[in-house]
Amino acid sequence: MSVPPRQRQTTFSPPSDSYANMGDLVAVRRKQSVLVVEDNVVNAALLRELLASHGYPAVAVHNAAEAEAEIRREAPDLILLDVVMPGKTGYELCRELKADSRTRLIPIVMITGLSAQEDRVKGIEAGADDFLTKPISSEELFARVHSLLKLKEFTDELETADSVLCTLGLSVEARDPYTEGHCERLARYAVDLGHFLHLDEESIVALERGGYLHDLGKIKVPDDILKKGSDLTPAEWEIMKQHPITGEVICRPLKSLRLVLPIIRHHHEHSDGSGYPDGLRSGEIPLLPRILQVVDIYDALITRRPYKPALSHEQAMATMRTEANSGLWDKDLVAEFFRMLDQQRQVA
Repeated sequence: MSVPPRQRQTTFSPPSDSYANMGDLVAVRRKQSVLVVEDNVVNAALLRELLASHGYPAVAVHNAAEAEAEIRREAPDLILLDVVMPGKTGYELCRELKADSRTRLIPIVMITGLSAQEDRVKGIEAGADDFLTKPISSEELFARVHSLLKLKEFTDELETADSVLCTLGLSVEARDPYTEGHCERLARYAVDLGHFLHLDEESIVALERGGYLHDLGKIKVPDDILKKGSDLTPAEWEIMKQHPITGEVICRPLKSLRLVLPIIRHHHEHSDGSGYPDGLRSGEIPLLPRILQVVDIYDALITRRPYKPALSHEQAMATMRTEANSGLWDKDLVAEFFRMLDQQRQVA
């Protein structure tokens, strides 16, 4: 089940122009919407009208299939979900929505006439955020709706903040015409490798965000250093080596980026300890930064820069394997990355 891009909760879709669309990421405040999923037509209509009378735009549907279609059309901010319905039950729909990274942050209130403790436990196991018992008290209904919509509003604000930071990352990339598309390619490579390694969804999301945010700290690096590319003086090199720390400091206030912070800080570390900013060795560098550095090096090698030509895939593979054997990169990850690319080429 797909969700409209503006409602996706765990992935960042970059704008086509990192400057022109900056303002679009600051969402205009809108009325929060409620989706009522209730097989009883009369009860569904009453709930919809009651919500509308208190200023909450509401849509009522009568089974799980209709609910999935409505979510595809426009994801709501809150779902009131009946437990007992023909076809797929409310428990089943709730479990599927909470398992999907694109819909798992939508609050779900289970509506049930069942009062047994095991029924509530079943709802909790499915991921329900709250419960309402039939017959529904209007005071209790609006207390639940108000509280959960306020929580959803905070969640959306965090998502917007993440998007603004990712756009800033793209704006850094836009300062150098030779790196156009680099962040998007890194995010795609990193996500693909994360899936190939069977990482959890939270790590996959961190890798995608890391692709856009890893060089955010270069926002403080002057253009004459950033665009010089090679032959930096010792003083210029010291300035350049600060960008992972700067990026980490910028992103640290957002708790939603906690898994991204090590990617930002450590993506220039080397397995032999010769990297920066902390001189970590192989056993000290976390997995996610090691994944991003592998895909980062590959993209840098196959991309033309002012100071070097682009290498072929085969040349890049040979170079990275040699460097991994010499202690720069994680040999196992390099091998897995090229195994993944080989499989992708065979499918294509």
